[in-house]
Amino acid sequence: MIETTAAAGWPSLTELRGRLHRGETTAGELLSACLDRIGALDPLVRAVLAVDPTARAQARESERRIAAGTARPLEGVPVLVKDNIDTAGLATTAGSRLLAGSPPRRDADVVTRLRRTGAVLLGKTNMSEWGNFRSTGATEGWSAVGGQTWNPHVLDRSPGGSSSGSAAAVAAGMAPLALGTETDGSVVVPAALTGVVGVKPALGLLPGRGVVPVSRVQDVVGVLAGTVSDAAGCLAALTGLPPRAPVPVRGLRLGLWRGRRMNQEVLARLDLVADELRLAGVVVVPVELPWEVPPLVDGMDALLAEFRVGLEGYLAARRAPVGSLADLLAGNSRDALELSLFGQDVLERAAGVTAEQVAEAGPKRARARRWARDAVDRVLAEHSLTAVVAPTSEPAWRVDHGAGDPPARNTSTIPALAGLPNLTVPTGFIGALPFGVSVFGPADTFAALAVAEAVEAVCGERRAPAFLPTTG
Repeated sequence: MIETTAAAGWPSLTELRGRLHRGETTAGELLSACLDRIGALDPLVRAVLAVDPTARAQARESERRIAAGTARPLEGVPVLVKDNIDTAGLATTAGSRLLAGSPPRRDADVVTRLRRTGAVLLGKTNMSEWGNFRSTGATEGWSAVGGQTWNPHVLDRSPGGSSSGSAAAVAAGMAPLALGTETDGSVVVPAALTGVVGVKPALGLLPGRGVVPVSRVQDVVGVLAGTVSDAAGCLAALTGLPPRAPVPVRGLRLGLWRGRRMNQEVLARLDLVADELRLAGVVVVPVELPWEVPPLVDGMDALLAEFRVGLEGYLAARRAPVGSLADLLAGNSRDALELSLFGQDVLERAAGVTAEQVAEAGPKRARARRWARDAVDRVLAEHSLTAVVAPTSEPAWRVDHGAGDPPARNTSTIPALAGLPNLTVPTGFIGALPFGVSVFGPADTFAALAVAEAVEAVCGERRAPAFLPTTG
């Protein structure tokens, strides 16, 4: 049987595959372990929306393939999928009740790839509704379909968003792997807040067709896992590309960016991470990245224009029960639950975008991307750095549905605008709450993973969630 209560939650992906191939466990036993964990803990965390009713049949097929010697890269490994990624016959709602009764007819392209790896599609995870692109007063981790997902370390704290359920489920040991999506921070921030590895790959590494979009030109599908090696193994299986060995630690040159307006606890913990890296032989160089209003405004203007165009294209291709952003706004207005905690002012802004603003979105997107890439490239070249490390986010905040979430304090925006890979590695705790550092800079996802694995080897630290009801 598989034990899922260790600090890392699961044996490594390599070990899981080895046990399956040696006959020490079966795909059905792995699935049962996940289902037992979901049954025991999801009432506390509320991360999993639905279990795929075909999961048992998938596991049996994996067992047959393993016995026949025709196993695929992730054969028999259970994987959860965020609820904005289409799964044929299994509800995909982006958190909205308007999509709940009409499952997609076909899988998203990335799910097609996932099935081809032999993974067992375990089920769907809750998320911040519409990718947290509904309201400036929204609460991350809440959707009308799934309610509030909670942080498994401290149950009144936020799991972050929008890949809330995927991160919380992996942190709680409900599955060894999960897929999420990110436009800006939606993989790396919940990963950091829940104490797991989150990988936002380079733009375009994984296909986006069949994913409910915020922006078709900035969104990416990412991976949540227990370790960098596990995330790299999942991405290698999905892409057919080989993972890289970790880069040598001694002599590695990393920039240390302290972010913007991070609190003193975060900065003190970051200094400890830097000290550990230096003791291991890493050259750590303090750096600054710019924060300029015009390109950031360009990026937001582009998002607003891209959202309506992308969403309506997705709804038409899926033949969804709502066909336009106007239909969505009207449907929400008729549903007391949808608007019970916060409104839809961001959707209303997107609905008001003019044809002229849509035409301007492309040039604005290009300017924002060029600014962000130049900012990262410049700091890497100036100091001969391999990558930048930075605090991913301040620790998880207390959920307050009345007040909404506090202003974001994270470092995801520049790599998101640049389309660069961004990875967060758990590196300890601030009190009872996980703390993670981001690694970004290399344009190649597997090169960034190799740096992140070196960082993890020096100062990575995970703990099993305590499921505390609250903390001071």
